[in-house]
Amino acid sequence: MISVLVVDDQTLVRSGISQILSHAADIDVIGDAANGSEAVEKTLRLRPDVVLMDVRMPAMDGLEATKRIIAQRPETKVIVLTTFELDEYVFGAVRAGASGFLLKDIDPDSLRQAVKVVAEGNALLSPSVTRRVIAEFAETTGELDDSVLGQLTPREVEVLALVGKGRSNDEIAEELFISASTAKTHVNRAMMKLGVHDRAQLVVIAYETGLIRPGQG
Repeated sequence: MISVLVVDDQTLVRSGISQILSHAADIDVIGDAANGSEAVEKTLRLRPDVVLMDVRMPAMDGLEATKRIIAQRPETKVIVLTTFELDEYVFGAVRAGASGFLLKDIDPDSLRQAVKVVAEGNALLSPSVTRRVIAEFAETTGELDDSVLGQLTPREVEVLALVGKGRSNDEIAEELFISASTAKTHVNRAMMKLGVHDRAQLVVIAYETGLIRPGQG
């Protein structure tokens, strides 16, 4: 059973999302929160598997709440919810450790599937949304720093590049002629060496180091 905390400053939105998720037999909404401060407190107390996090809220916004949650409970996955496709806060949330983000007009089946995908340890990196935001950030970033890539083996750098292009473990395995379990091991080692907890953050690093350029993928 996947436990979920729903965070939004609008009561009707929280209620609607909770109702949608309740139709999935393997998802349990264990609570909700109306702002970032409450989200952090309830995450630490209730220990949900997944937090659905609004961005713009009073008291503490979703970006700061995401940072605090990931810092204090990295095993909880955060999905950022936004109204706008190019929300300026979204990239910051992914950098803070969010597993990806969704538009609030997502259909119910896709929302339920997204929660399951993230709970399984995968990132929500939609080519039409997330990667475009990351690419836009990369275009406005100053000098790139690729020194962190020196921590990785040549194979891990190859794998990082493919993760940056949005490839799954199975796709990485096929492209590099290795097994899916070996691909997963390389991904996990890259995350450990780079000090990140999520594939989404690996994508950020791939862009920030210049390993992946806007438009690739």
